[in-house]
Amino acid sequence: MRIIAILAASYTAAVVLAVYGRLDAALLPLGGVCALTAAFFMCLNRHRSSRNRKKAALIGLGLALGFSWTAGYRALFLAPAKELENRTVRMTAQVLQWPQRTHQGWSVLVRTETEDGVWVDALLYLDEQGRGLRPGDQIQSVVHCEPADRSSSGEEITYYTAKGVFLRGSAYGTLHVERPERPPLRAIPALMSRALEDSIRSAFPRQEGGQVLAIVLGNRDSLTRSFTTSMQRAGLSHTAAVSGMHLSFLAAFLTCLLGKHRRRTAWIIMPVMLIFMVTAGCTPSVTRATVMILLLLAAPLFGRERDDATALGTALLVLLVQNPLAVTHVGLQLSFAAVAGIFLTAEPISRALREKLCGAQAKPWTLRWVMNLVPGYLADTLAATFGAMVFTLPLTALHFSSVSLISPLANFVTLWAVAGIFCGGLLVGLAGMLSPALAQLLALAVAPLARYMDWAVRWLARLPFASITMDSVYYKLWVCILSAGILAALVRKRRRRFYLPASLAVITLCTAALLTSIEFGAGDMSVTAFDVGQGQCVLVRQGKFLTLVDCGGDSYDSAGDIAANHIQNAGRNGVDLLVLSHFHSDHANGVPQLLERLKVGAIAIPEVDEDSPLRREILALAKEREIPVWVVTRDSQVRLGGDRDVTIFAPLGRKDINERGLTVLASSGENQVLLTGDMGAEVERILVGHTTLPQVEVMLAGHHGSKYSNSQALLEAARPRIVLISAGQHNRFGHPDPETLERFGEIPVYRTDQCGTIQIRLDH
Repeated sequence: MRIIAILAASYTAAVVLAVYGRLDAALLPLGGVCALTAAFFMCLNRHRSSRNRKKAALIGLGLALGFSWTAGYRALFLAPAKELENRTVRMTAQVLQWPQRTHQGWSVLVRTETEDGVWVDALLYLDEQGRGLRPGDQIQSVVHCEPADRSSSGEEITYYTAKGVFLRGSAYGTLHVERPERPPLRAIPALMSRALEDSIRSAFPRQEGGQVLAIVLGNRDSLTRSFTTSMQRAGLSHTAAVSGMHLSFLAAFLTCLLGKHRRRTAWIIMPVMLIFMVTAGCTPSVTRATVMILLLLAAPLFGRERDDATALGTALLVLLVQNPLAVTHVGLQLSFAAVAGIFLTAEPISRALREKLCGAQAKPWTLRWVMNLVPGYLADTLAATFGAMVFTLPLTALHFSSVSLISPLANFVTLWAVAGIFCGGLLVGLAGMLSPALAQLLALAVAPLARYMDWAVRWLARLPFASITMDSVYYKLWVCILSAGILAALVRKRRRRFYLPASLAVITLCTAALLTSIEFGAGDMSVTAFDVGQGQCVLVRQGKFLTLVDCGGDSYDSAGDIAANHIQNAGRNGVDLLVLSHFHSDHANGVPQLLERLKVGAIAIPEVDEDSPLRREILALAKEREIPVWVVTRDSQVRLGGDRDVTIFAPLGRKDINERGLTVLASSGENQVLLTGDMGAEVERILVGHTTLPQVEVMLAGHHGSKYSNSQALLEAARPRIVLISAGQHNRFGHPDPETLERFGEIPVYRTDQCGTIQIRLDH
């Protein structure tokens, strides 16, 4: 009987119920009831089914431990931290990690002692005084403490508490630093990690070095935002998060070096795994993988059978006993879900694919064996990928609102390179600590693999339907249907149980894509204001002609990605016209990523802000991709045939950049859409005198709803039936201004900060 697996499953179930069910007050009573239940089953008549009795007792014990320890953990560690919230104290702390650069200075993870003598981890924000800190330093400063489970706007977040960080603090005044002569034991892993990072950075060129660091240590700091997004679309983000795959590469590499002596090899690999785990930061994925590999290696040494479920359960127990709140960690959920899916489904899928692709098994080193290497690699890669997606697909859709459809192909064309980069990069890093010249020589063999990886990721991410987002209700429905089909297939015991979900996946996906495309093109005209935070990005569709007006914002995802996701979801791979009202970042910082993702027919820009770095970058990318650039110095009209056209009004103001932006009026029959950029009331009055504006169906509020725009003169001239406002939640400008909203009166107003992405369809 799998005692640890049953105990871990029931313990985890209790923790999930406790954390997500908000059962704080009921945890101890529930723990007591479950403990009594476990005792009851243990005391049942011995003549009854012993196996079922023990299972029931184990389940009760696991539930009791889960409920009780979650309550105890909160009382012991979270409650003392809560007492410091919203207080300003003189804090003495020890630095745990290297400081990270932020927009306003530096942040560093520290450990401090509360008034009750409890050690609490806190994320401390510092000014430039934090630049030179290193793990092991003792620091002291005046700190204002804030809750780690709440954002600055008061919304509940679990990002920090899932990592065991219960406080955030901002340091004020002088930072006193005391550096010990010898670093404490706790700081050694971070120092080892930095030494390995520095060795890799010095051996590789900057671009290749960033990729090697991401694959070897999971450090993505040197990856561009564009490349990180491409990895996510291609389904390759897991390659830059150290996990069981990486440790499997390391174990296989060491096994090849050490030979066939299994016992000796196992005793060597186990301490190496532990050292690598602490060097990589003990993230949930690497901790899970290390515990599992240690158990699987140790089982034969002590005469025990290897058991995947027991290994997985033990790893989960280790993490959730250390911190029950880690159950909310997305990385932990994806890591365990992927491995569980692989354990359940990868072997039968691989066996079935090998039968189809390779035929009968061949003897090693024969011609047939060599010929079967690539088909066998294909079968194993597809089996592992599909297995990992069994449980991670709904989680990915839930947490990231996207699903990579191309991940099976992506894994096939890149995993061999990832293995080479990981083993080679690690070897280069270790060699660099001894001889930098030797490391640079070894890096010459690894760098081509990194360049190939860069090319492959970008190429895969550009493919149509490489990834879909959950913006469409049909794709959400597809995920639900597919998940239900997979669960039904797992319950069935028949050998060909996986053909049903495979067929179901293809048929329902094609149906969802078709319905999404039909919905995208419905109506004579549509306007979509994307939720890009404090910024502006609006898609106007007239028939099949797509005009994107501005592409910028401060949302976590680039405005270019948000717009590209929406367009590619519908099966389109480009826009016909991109109009940039001006080059402020909240209107144009997403354009480089947009050009990376989509084909653009032409770009219309004003003749302003010639020294802007963003303007120069956009024009350079346009030249590289041979995209025509129209510098609009007088009113222009793009005729689309029939009664459809796009009118671009040249800048009318003379003062700041906002007043010298472009204005767009898109027309389709009796429907008109007006977008005025960031122009103020004075320039709006000039616009009204410059041209006769028709009554518009939709008007995008100027300057995100500023009171200095959207004048009464413009409203009386345009007479909009609907007003859209593109603004970010809790933005520091106070947009939209209450005075502006009052000015709109009874006109229906829809705001992206309240509604998210807004789409309006217009018919004749």
